[in-house]
Amino acid sequence: MRIIGGQFKRRNLTPPPNAKVSRPMPDRVKEAVFNLLRGHVEGVEVFEAFAGVGTIGLEAASRGARRVVMVEKDRTIANILRENAHELGLGDDACEIINGDALGSTALARCPEGVHLVFYDPPYVLLTDPARRGRTLRQLDALVGKLDDTGYAVLRTPWPLPDDPERPEDGDVDLALPGAIGPETHAYGSMAIHLYMRRA
Repeated sequence: MRIIGGQFKRRNLTPPPNAKVSRPMPDRVKEAVFNLLRGHVEGVEVFEAFAGVGTIGLEAASRGARRVVMVEKDRTIANILRENAHELGLGDDACEIINGDALGSTALARCPEGVHLVFYDPPYVLLTDPARRGRTLRQLDALVGKLDDTGYAVLRTPWPLPDDPERPEDGDVDLALPGAIGPETHAYGSMAIHLYMRRA
């Protein structure tokens, strides 16, 4: 795992201890995402839910984000995230790390009002399991509501994303959100990136 652009380009990040539970975004997809967001990273506030060890949030910091707020539920992973931020020389003013549930009220409260970018990369089971999907998408919709007028929320999902894995012939999940414009979907093999803006 590494930073691929900006002032910390080529700096390695400490990975999680169990590689089997991680889903790092491939470098080519990460580069494609930041190309889509060109002109929207430098000098802005960023919020990342399900931050892991920081491969996206710290990438944003490397590319000039003014402040990044990252939420990670697993205490061990959150500690590695703190170590990665420390190794890059990022203090609390530039990088705030919250050990908590990205789907909880505390995470939503800690997302800055008027945030410009929201990265939302939930474990795939939270989207493939119909029983968990509703809460996961409602939290994303609430975060979209905190965006500024020109900001974006970025959702990562498996692709395709059938509404019912047992009956894929029934069609894919409708990822439209009540408070959002979008999604604008970009598929990259077995994953997709979806962009949203706040509905006026």
